[in-house]
Amino acid sequence: MLSLLCFALVAIPVVTHPLPPLSDYVNHLARMQIIAEGARDPDLARYYSLEWAVIPNLMMDLLVPIIDRVTNVYVAGEIYTLACFALILFGTQLLHRALFGAWSVVPLLAAPLLYNGIFLIGVMNYVFGIGLALVALSCWVLLRASPWRYLVSLLFVGALYFCHLVSVGVYGMGLLAFEIMRLMQTRGAPLRPRLIAFVAAGLPFALVVPLLLKSPTWGLSGENYWEPRGKIDGLEFVINVYFDHVAFALTAIVVAGALWAARHRQLRIHPFLLPLLCVGGVVYLAMPRTVFATYMADQRLPVALAFMVLAAFQVDLHHRLVRHGFVLVLLAAVLVRVAEVQIMWDRLTTWTTAFEQSVSKIDRGARVLVVYADPRSGRDATDLGLVHAACLAIIEKSALVPTVFTVAGKQIMRVRPPYRDFVDTEDGFPPTLEQFLLTADAPSPDTPRYWDLWPEHFDYVYL
Repeated sequence: MLSLLCFALVAIPVVTHPLPPLSDYVNHLARMQIIAEGARDPDLARYYSLEWAVIPNLMMDLLVPIIDRVTNVYVAGEIYTLACFALILFGTQLLHRALFGAWSVVPLLAAPLLYNGIFLIGVMNYVFGIGLALVALSCWVLLRASPWRYLVSLLFVGALYFCHLVSVGVYGMGLLAFEIMRLMQTRGAPLRPRLIAFVAAGLPFALVVPLLLKSPTWGLSGENYWEPRGKIDGLEFVINVYFDHVAFALTAIVVAGALWAARHRQLRIHPFLLPLLCVGGVVYLAMPRTVFATYMADQRLPVALAFMVLAAFQVDLHHRLVRHGFVLVLLAAVLVRVAEVQIMWDRLTTWTTAFEQSVSKIDRGARVLVVYADPRSGRDATDLGLVHAACLAIIEKSALVPTVFTVAGKQIMRVRPPYRDFVDTEDGFPPTLEQFLLTADAPSPDTPRYWDLWPEHFDYVYL
């Protein structure tokens, strides 16, 4: 019952905001609309096409259009988001069960962390992959004495590949940490069979190699770079959403509860935690910021690892005082986080009404250019909902919007040749106001841009 209550509480902001102010969310949702309705909508079919391939970024593309058959794309997106939440909560509880041998409500402390800095970016395939990676690791631990674990792991690696490459890495890090723990715990056994079992645990991950080689994503293999700045930000993404004081309050609540439990010897930590922190720390510091042209690749890791960390803690809840105290701490943390998100989303989604009103004035099948009045905006969490808001015109008016995601190797969607020169195919930035004004009558002086001579190619402009 407590699990259902926590899930119901964290679902409130999603259910009450059909178009949440997440950065990439509406862009992805526009692609879902094209996948679901493109064949029946002449305007969408005129502008967009689909090139299905084994791209490691497909889970949302596979699931949401199916859900859309029985509802609309907004509700389908909400159902998918709630499925991500449910999968992460279940995966954290299942991993705890696999490690400690018993179900517990302690992993429900993951509920407040469902809203985090990475979720605000709207990387929905990866969010689903976090939950799937938790379930995959749980199954590996539960089947640790069975040879079937290799086949099960292989299937999970395949499924995680279609979520995101970083999701595969998250599962790999958890599995490596668990196998290091087992290797250390069996030090008295012969070394050779221990090493063979240790190495064999990684064999299912070999599936990624042929999948990548057959994928257009392999063409992006050279687009990697490492950046030292932002590593601290990645850690903050775990707990900080909109307000620093809320993050501090949540941290204080949980830490105070943990210290009390430790002082009274009610807290137990699984030995899996130490190798997990070591492996996670090394990989996080070494991980490039961009991998296969995927930005924020390293900063996505701490959020996923945080759920594994929570699963490694156990609190003895047999005493009535401890049990009631834990429930109070849990509900306080969930309510504080939900209130923070609900209040902010109520404020931020005022743009939804404004955009819907403006989109209603656009002709169906129009071409809509996006211009940034302030190129520095969009970095604050409160601005994220505006970054791709113009993609709402695709959903509502079957428009051509040049900022929709159509990068080869990252998405299956393409813009058809007659219009391909007028869209961003490299995940760049829209023109600034200055660039917009300078290219109204003449092309860009340095290199051709998709917005050159924009009055000839676009019907509307969003500034």
